[in-house]
Amino acid sequence: MELGLKDKKVLITGGSKGIGAAVAEVLTEEGAKVGVIARGQEALDQIKDKLGVAVYQADLSRHSERERVFNQFMEDNQGIDILVNNVGGSNGGQALETDMDTFNEAMELNYFASVHFSKMAAMAMKEQQSGSIINITSVYGRESGGKITYNNAKSALISFTKGFADEVIKYGIRVNSVAPGSILHPTGNWQRRLEENPEQMKKFVSDNIPAGRFGRADEVANVVAFLASEKASWVVGASINVDGGQSYMNF
Repeated sequence: MELGLKDKKVLITGGSKGIGAAVAEVLTEEGAKVGVIARGQEALDQIKDKLGVAVYQADLSRHSERERVFNQFMEDNQGIDILVNNVGGSNGGQALETDMDTFNEAMELNYFASVHFSKMAAMAMKEQQSGSIINITSVYGRESGGKITYNNAKSALISFTKGFADEVIKYGIRVNSVAPGSILHPTGNWQRRLEENPEQMKKFVSDNIPAGRFGRADEVANVVAFLASEKASWVVGASINVDGGQSYMNF
């Protein structure tokens, strides 16, 4: 399907590995002009060599770094059409065993970074009366499971998605989120767990994923590409599960 993304200016946070890298690849194939932000320079160099995308090194847990790198992208591209907020990470353990600094760190990276980039991008998109923002969340932001710090932050991001979508759609800006289930990719936690205990992971898949396998990063990326395009022009404030049936929710 021709998605009409040729020459669109795209910024992807946390885009050097995993789902973010898959999004960068799919959007590059669609002809978009993609910029990727990540903390690790080596992974950035690798994706630049592979895809020819622009790369930006920054620690997105820091407010000043987010502003610096966004301004650099805007200077390089003279605008932004699509923002994909993918940056995130899991930390902590059970709530009683996790200190408040760890909760704050989880919110800063998984929630506030995406809110901050969304606000900056929307101000630019407002001027052109068009744009698309996609937040990568998680099925565990919609129901219990996994680490509580991560789940809290992703739940907040899903809520922000709907609230912000309603606020900015009048400017032609669509905001949506994609909630992946268990996605297998070389740098992810599921790959590590599979290598450590393949039998346990086989049972996990059998017990929890009706489709009978882990998801792939490109399967998430394809949904992101659709949401970024005008083919999704009437999708506003949605949270779309991409999980092979893993979620227990009815919607």
